[in-house]
Amino acid sequence: MNKFINIAIDGPSGAGKSTISKIIAKKLGFVYIDTGAMYRMVGLYAFEKGIKLEECEKVVPYLNEIQLDIRFFEEGQKFYLNGKDVTTDIRQNEISMYASKTSAVKEVRQFLFDMQRKFAKENNCIMDGRDIGTVILPWADIKIFLTASVEDRAERRYKELIEKGQDVTFEQILEDVKKRDYNDTHRDIAPLKPADDAIIVDTTGNTFEKSIQVLENVIRENMK
Repeated sequence: MNKFINIAIDGPSGAGKSTISKIIAKKLGFVYIDTGAMYRMVGLYAFEKGIKLEECEKVVPYLNEIQLDIRFFEEGQKFYLNGKDVTTDIRQNEISMYASKTSAVKEVRQFLFDMQRKFAKENNCIMDGRDIGTVILPWADIKIFLTASVEDRAERRYKELIEKGQDVTFEQILEDVKKRDYNDTHRDIAPLKPADDAIIVDTTGNTFEKSIQVLENVIRENMK
């Protein structure tokens, strides 16, 4: 049995998992583990290798060349791919699509699987992703499936990218979110779905602050 407290937060793209989990982890004094960023780093590597989006399985022979590192700082986490800080690079919309495709590749999932479990077994943590409660941490003390309407999620993602200066349209982002939902729920390996014992939290229509409060309340109530 794991002596540390593990909280698994799953849900579709744009539900706010990463941002909210990060804030709540800090409040609880837990380590926050962003598994999506790990897939983004592999996706970025595939992109930089010139691998086409529809051929992401071609990244498999290069996995032994990939070194991923997550470093924890007072101001937050930073992500390193082969020693280079790619914290900003992995948040590009195109890399989001690469992350979705690479996460369906069995060898990529296995490559990251052991790393993710090792983090959890050594820390009180909140880990978010697409299959944390169902596959990575089936023993998690608390499992939450965080979701919102596809329009709400696309709007949040659109505003985030615009603030970062990226040239995107809402229609483009809405279509991308729908594609990611389809890819994530229809992949053969570990498709996105709530764990049988997950608590469903729908934040449609909530302000960001309200979503944080709702999720924090759910976690604290279930930690008692």
